[in-house]
Amino acid sequence: MDARRRPPKASYNKHLLSGASTAAVDKQSASPKASDALPLPLYLTNGIFFTLFFSVAYFLLHRWRDKIRNSTPLHVLTLSELSAIICLIASFIYLLGFFGIDFVQSIICKSETDDEHQQFILHEDRNTHCSLPPPVITKPKLVDLPEDDEELVKCVVSGEIPSYSLESRLGDCFKAAKIRREAMQRLTGRSVEGLPLEGFDYDSILGQCCEMPVGYVQIPVGIAGPLLMNGCEYSVPMATTEGCLVASTNRGCKAIHVSGGATCVLLRDGMTRAPVVRFASAKRASDLKFFLEDPLNYDTLSVVFNKSSRFARLQGIQCAIAGKNLYIRFRCSTGDAMGMNMVSKGVQNVLDFLQNDFPDMDVIGISGNFCSDKKPAAVNWIEGRGKSVVCEAIITSDVVLKVLKTTVPALVELNMLKNLTGSAIAGALGGFNAHAANIVSAIFIATGQDPAQNIESSHCITMMEAVNDGKDLHVSVTMPSIEIILNEKLGLRTKDLYYVIFKATQLNNDTGVEVGTVGGGTQLASQSACLNLLGVKGANKESPGANSRLLATIVAGSVLAGELSLMSAISAGQLVKSHMKYNRSSRDMTKIGS
Repeated sequence: MDARRRPPKASYNKHLLSGASTAAVDKQSASPKASDALPLPLYLTNGIFFTLFFSVAYFLLHRWRDKIRNSTPLHVLTLSELSAIICLIASFIYLLGFFGIDFVQSIICKSETDDEHQQFILHEDRNTHCSLPPPVITKPKLVDLPEDDEELVKCVVSGEIPSYSLESRLGDCFKAAKIRREAMQRLTGRSVEGLPLEGFDYDSILGQCCEMPVGYVQIPVGIAGPLLMNGCEYSVPMATTEGCLVASTNRGCKAIHVSGGATCVLLRDGMTRAPVVRFASAKRASDLKFFLEDPLNYDTLSVVFNKSSRFARLQGIQCAIAGKNLYIRFRCSTGDAMGMNMVSKGVQNVLDFLQNDFPDMDVIGISGNFCSDKKPAAVNWIEGRGKSVVCEAIITSDVVLKVLKTTVPALVELNMLKNLTGSAIAGALGGFNAHAANIVSAIFIATGQDPAQNIESSHCITMMEAVNDGKDLHVSVTMPSIEIILNEKLGLRTKDLYYVIFKATQLNNDTGVEVGTVGGGTQLASQSACLNLLGVKGANKESPGANSRLLATIVAGSVLAGELSLMSAISAGQLVKSHMKYNRSSRDMTKIGS
């Protein structure tokens, strides 16, 4: 065994550093200098050669001037002149060597030192990257379970009992989640401590919201408002973990309120589903396209579509061809529910009906992405999907100055250059706004909507214009595709739910906001409480669909407030300052964690 053991890594790195520094110093001290060859002190040598250089130069200049006056050839030299020239050259060589060589050596030494330092740093980085500490994994704590529960956990771990079947086997959703959670920790060897288990009604999500639960995630809910819109005040719940978002929206609500409130109008309302079918030729695909778009066939198709549900009512059909493939976009009203299931069922009935007249039609899929659901698409931006709304307000100059801390001209210019021009340069698709997605997502999560629908629902164009001789600000948001969605389950609907959605109001245009107030996540306790706060909980029995349409307008009004406040913060140069104040925690989390 080699007795010369390598020092520990930390001391070894220090040794390398000190060694590199020492080598650099030694090398620098060992480098020859211009004065090393002279026996005299440096200051004496420099003084002698400086004096010699200027003295002989002065002497030669005088001699050459005399020769010019006397017409004596310059190349005729006396012994004194020849000696003076030799001394001038010698002193010049010395001075050039002293300053020039020292300057060159300083550059060379500095370059070599930098190279050595860089190589040392690279070596250090390489050692650091090669020896990164493994990720910290918190192992689960040993839990003493009852004998029966311990046996169940072992069966799940061994695969004898499938994890997804625990609810049906035990008949107790909470116990099933507890067993699954413990089995998962043992299988992975990692703890989920900090993920709450107790305090949640797992029976409420069985079969409709989430499968194989092991806990729930806590998201704080803040309140922005009151939002004064269409003469009514609304306290808007927003579930978010982003600092400043609720505060900023709240400031926008205040500006709107003191300026007299906002006005919101629902433009369109309709859900879509678009299957894709294929034929042997493009000619046959076009035949079906003409058949579906013929007004004479609409009534028949509408009857076939509507008989699948007491709620869905067909509003229109739009077709698009790609070669021999036909995409058929059905649009229908769904009352207070989003109703993707009812739409799909109606589409299936129409496809079965068309199979009689077009037996060569091959149904590739019930959804061909021409819908278009949970994806950014120009068809939603242009045609709309869900509930399309426009919301506007006039903010007085005093409010802009005192509440928003900016000016009307500054806001108008910023909106043009940021939301319009900047988005156009970026090639935005429906993204002509500052942060509509922030507000939409926060309200969606709080009220039990599908957060994935934020993609279409955040399509928004923000407009700002100076009005009243340039004194006041007119601000508006237009959202052609706000999707507030509820996944109502066909097998779980009650008699009351059939009644309240029956005879849903039909509009002639497409929509954008897909929202709903019944079914899906809206029936959970927390989300239901937020809907109740807004006054849109459940279905509207007097006017089916009114609650979901009101929710869409509240979302648009909240977006208007959020846009107004954020644009003002950017205009006033307060964005970074506010985030540093409200979005940064000053608490020592290491002490809290310990």
